[in-house]
Amino acid sequence: MTPWPDRAVILALLITLGLCFALVFWSVRLNPRPEPQLQWRDRQAPQAMVKPL
Repeated sequence: MTPWPDRAVILALLITLGLCFALVFWSVRLNPRPEPQLQWRDRQAPQAMVKPL
């Protein structure tokens, strides 16, 4: 079996790395991180009802 030329090996490595990055970013885009739920201390204080005079 003859060894691959240097250019073919470098090209194969770059294609493999590109595919790995594409799969990672594609899977992250399809399954985004859910937004954290609002905590009780993050809620705004209820507005006091002011009666007009």
